Amino acid sequence: MAIVDVRILVEGASDVEVVSKALQGLALGSEYNITISSIIPTTNVEIAKSAAAGADLLIIATDADRVGRDLAERLFSELSEMVGHVERMKLPLGHDLEHVDVELVRKELKNTLVRAGLKSLQVLPEYMALRNQLLDLKGRYDGLSEEYRKLREEYEAITKAFEELKEENERLKEENEGLKALLESSKNIYRIDEAWKSLFPAEPVPDETYIGKAVEKLGLAGKVIVGQGYIFAEDKGLVDELLKTVYLSLSIKEEPPKPPKPPVEGPEPREEPKVIENAEVKPGDIEDLLKGL
Repeated sequence: MAIVDVRILVEGASDVEVVSKALQGLALGSEYNITISSIIPTTNVEIAKSAAAGADLLIIATDADRVGRDLAERLFSELSEMVGHVERMKLPLGHDLEHVDVELVRKELKNTLVRAGLKSLQVLPEYMALRNQLLDLKGRYDGLSEEYRKLREEYEAITKAFEELKEENERLKEENEGLKALLESSKNIYRIDEAWKSLFPAEPVPDETYIGKAVEKLGLAGKVIVGQGYIFAEDKGLVDELLKTVYLSLSIKEEPPKPPKPPVEGPEPREEPKVIENAEVKPGDIEDLLKGL
């Protein structure tokens, strides 16, 4: 448990002696868990502000007469915003330690501490309500912080993707502008349909992407450009050769395979006997031939 910092403000040095003597008979640390960190003898508001700032409890101990009451009220209004709680304590008249009833001062000091504690209890429900409200706001804040973090990550990812698309768009735009300038500055531009029909009037015009693949497969990239329904090439003959190759490829692709020849039915042809010229026929050979028949 935290120690409560209590400071006592008195009018003069003689009051310091009186209050110090009264404190000797109090076990504030064990009974109230508090400590008297300082006793401040001053009537100057600025000095009091400097000495009391940050205290958990400030006790303004002044005389019980009208002058002491006015001083206490003035200090209370000036210092109440700078400390946790301010409490008034009345000192008995007289500043001579020998003639002051120290026990009376000690009793008044204890009563002041009790009053401060009871007043603190009165604001405890309000404090708990504010505490619960604070915890609720903290939970909402944490939830909003997590949502913000996720949105921030999503925003950064979208921004990165946008920048990449922007760069790609600039690259394609530059490439397209270069291609457009190249096509506009060249005279060797031919419409695909016209160039095809000039070679193969009866055949349908192939798809532009097929011709583009042919350019790539034949290693003509850079020499022939296909796009937007046009063919660009420095040599018209190169365009004709390209289209002829495409036509040949399509013809081979569309030609159905020839069916295999059917097997020949009937007896297999007998092998003609071989005639050996100038061969000597022996009688035994004729007999063997007759036996075989």
